[in-house]
Amino acid sequence: MPTPPKHEFDRIPVILQFREPVEMVETYGFNGSQGYTVLEGQRLVPKNSPSKVVFLFMHPASTLQLLPMPVALAESGMHVLCGGSRYAKNDSALIMEKVAADLGAYIRHAREELGYEKVVLVGWSGGGALSLFYQAQAEAPSITHTPAGDPYDLTQAGLTPADGIIFIAAHLSRPETLTEWMDPSLRNELDPDDRDLELDIYAPDCPNRPAFEPSFVAHFRAAQLARNRRISAWVLETLERLKRSPQGERERGFVVHRTMCDVRWIDPTVDPNGRKPGWCYLGDPRVVNSGPAGLARFSTLRSWLSQWSYDHSNIKGPVNAARIRRVPVLQIENEADDAVPATHNPAIHAALGTPDKEFVQIRGATHYYLGQPRELAVCIATIVDWTRRKIAPDFAPASAFLPVEG
Repeated sequence: MPTPPKHEFDRIPVILQFREPVEMVETYGFNGSQGYTVLEGQRLVPKNSPSKVVFLFMHPASTLQLLPMPVALAESGMHVLCGGSRYAKNDSALIMEKVAADLGAYIRHAREELGYEKVVLVGWSGGGALSLFYQAQAEAPSITHTPAGDPYDLTQAGLTPADGIIFIAAHLSRPETLTEWMDPSLRNELDPDDRDLELDIYAPDCPNRPAFEPSFVAHFRAAQLARNRRISAWVLETLERLKRSPQGERERGFVVHRTMCDVRWIDPTVDPNGRKPGWCYLGDPRVVNSGPAGLARFSTLRSWLSQWSYDHSNIKGPVNAARIRRVPVLQIENEADDAVPATHNPAIHAALGTPDKEFVQIRGATHYYLGQPRELAVCIATIVDWTRRKIAPDFAPASAFLPVEG
């Protein structure tokens, strides 16, 4: 059948600026050091289509307004707000606690300035754990300091709960996912060529080859966790040393080498799903592992503890999922996801504290739905149906368009 016409929409800039009563000078640039935080987002508003419901996308560091999912929602007649954090497109100094405050600013703006009655968080990819973290702190705030010990009081931040959460194509969290992707063969953080051949699964002469034995996978995972903990111990030691320094230095940047090494990428029998073997969402994992744009490649000391440390970050998914009690949650798992491991969504679903939780798997869907109009249509139809049942009974997008090609 022919493809129905897409609903036209406007892209409206959203600029927020506010002061924060924090003692720590921001490390991300001029705005924070001058006492102001400036956020830049974009609202996708279908023409001649008022709505009481807005779907709020936010990722800790990425901007999402050009990705297929937010655009498809707007083309289907739904109002979308894509919020950029203060660390948009640069996560080297990112502090998760401050990103939560940024998300809270967008929710307040959506309700108080834009007039929406219902705000639904859409946690896409790394935004999934952020949505869980935010909602957990909005329902029962507990954090007064960052993992580095710097004052940042979310109990006084006025975070208001969202009305629902859609957890879609999302992994457990940054620290948990990074740990599962760290190259455990690296023996010297200052020398990426110093590697343990037994664990160097990308090396042609590695003695361990796929299909990997379960005992080797367990050894591999333990070594990945040990590496994350070694870096965290060094970060804590360095921060303590800088605090005692008379020279005024309080922060430092560093490089984390080789961070896209997972037995899953080259062995499809490990945690199987419909993903393409020998591939990850950034391309060939052998190339990405040592490339300059890898996960967590550049970090500051404080940022490592807040967003990457397995033992210190507050963003871990199951922990925050368990604290969510008040709102409905819809989980959408893309069965052929080449970024989110198959074990992650079941772990979140099991941990969720709310009894009002639904789980939908879309067969064959990849992380971004690129070139997958049918899978994307299933996703949108699922969201529309859930929103009518759980958020707003009279929810009716102005366009009946669902992007299905004949």
